[in-house]
Amino acid sequence: MYVMTTAAAPTPATAPAPVWARRAAHAMALCALPSGLWRIAMASGIHVGYSDRILREVFDIPGWGIAYVVGLSVLAEAAALLPLLLVTDRWQPLRPRALAGLAWTASGLLVLVALWQLVVAFTVESQTYMSSDTALTVWWFAFAPLFAIPALMTAVTWSYAKRHRGSRR
Repeated sequence: MYVMTTAAAPTPATAPAPVWARRAAHAMALCALPSGLWRIAMASGIHVGYSDRILREVFDIPGWGIAYVVGLSVLAEAAALLPLLLVTDRWQPLRPRALAGLAWTASGLLVLVALWQLVVAFTVESQTYMSSDTALTVWWFAFAPLFAIPALMTAVTWSYAKRHRGSRR
């Protein structure tokens, strides 16, 4: 008597992430760092180019603005660490197709946010808060790396989607 059993087909092993994708994922975390440190300095009372009056009236520092600014820094850095999920196979919280879809959505949103931030950065009101041109230059150096994140995220997402195309768990 022959007994037929069906064995689960082994899931195809995906290729490891290319070195450039790993570096790009790590670079995103580093791109978020300068602006986060700048915000934490602002929340700590270090002069970052805003007058005391602007800090009190616009940003509510000291006050609830400290929690907001520090929370925003922590949230931005945590979000910048998430692309590391796309270059490692150690821990995958979602199936590859779901994670790829989420990553593509995040890439699109990051592009829109970056464009919106450019609009905000060039408005007259946002520039008049700074107390000097030097402070504005420091602000630009702190926030400029954030504009690299959409391109890096798109590249890492493309690499992930390409490696996991057709993969099912």
